[in-house]
Amino acid sequence: MENHRNFAEKLFRDNTAEACYMPCKSDSNRFVNDIIQLLFPLDLPNNTDEYILRFRELELLLRKLLYNLKVLLKESPQTIVDNFFDALPEIYENLRKDAESIYKFDPAAASIQEVFHAYPGFYAITVYRLSHQLVLQNVPVLPRVFSEYAHGRTGIDINPGAVIGNNFFIDHGTGVVIGETTHIGNNVKIYQGVTLGALTVEKSMAATKRHPTIEDNVIIYAGSTVLGGKTIIGHDSIIGGNVWLTASVPPNSVVYHKSEVKIRSGKNFGEPLNFVI
Repeated sequence: MENHRNFAEKLFRDNTAEACYMPCKSDSNRFVNDIIQLLFPLDLPNNTDEYILRFRELELLLRKLLYNLKVLLKESPQTIVDNFFDALPEIYENLRKDAESIYKFDPAAASIQEVFHAYPGFYAITVYRLSHQLVLQNVPVLPRVFSEYAHGRTGIDINPGAVIGNNFFIDHGTGVVIGETTHIGNNVKIYQGVTLGALTVEKSMAATKRHPTIEDNVIIYAGSTVLGGKTIIGHDSIIGGNVWLTASVPPNSVVYHKSEVKIRSGKNFGEPLNFVI
């Protein structure tokens, strides 16, 4: 029992000294899902007044989340709430453009409503655009809590600090990583397993641009990795699957990884076919 007391005292000292003002995770997750249901509802409100009631509930919930962070905020929680909801109409229009792009280019999408409610790529983009607005308002911690919730649900990791243009399309999405200082233009399409990352992970570079710039109308196919803050993928380029890039490419480029696949008869094949890994 004495060991428990000693350890409890250490925990109290450490956590008091390293106090971090964190929003409630369950409230954060509820805010994300409730605001998505406000924008793209499955249970459609009966009238405008019901929409307004949902707005008010979400405003109260966001203010509650910000209250725990108030010592870290540059503005009052109420000012941040007001500015966030003032920006929501533009965010909504951008999200509709994203969804329309997904619907247009994915033959498997049966309707725009299916994109709204069933596509993990659209869910991740939605949470990104909401959390990025809070980054623009200098809100700490909470945007990352939102984005990590979406990461856990979709397998898509978009840092809320990234700058992403209109008509963004993530297909399938699992394993996509988009770093904090990435800049992505308009009409960009990204497939599963793509990494837009940094060449180094030194803490001293936290304030520098560490991730690539992807210009307009670029397609990056599955499994490709693009690294470096000085790396620019020129507009209207196509990056093929499994490409590794740490240098810029000019506009209208086609970049691909050439591999050799051999097909031989299984008869009289001398090498072992059953491998143990």
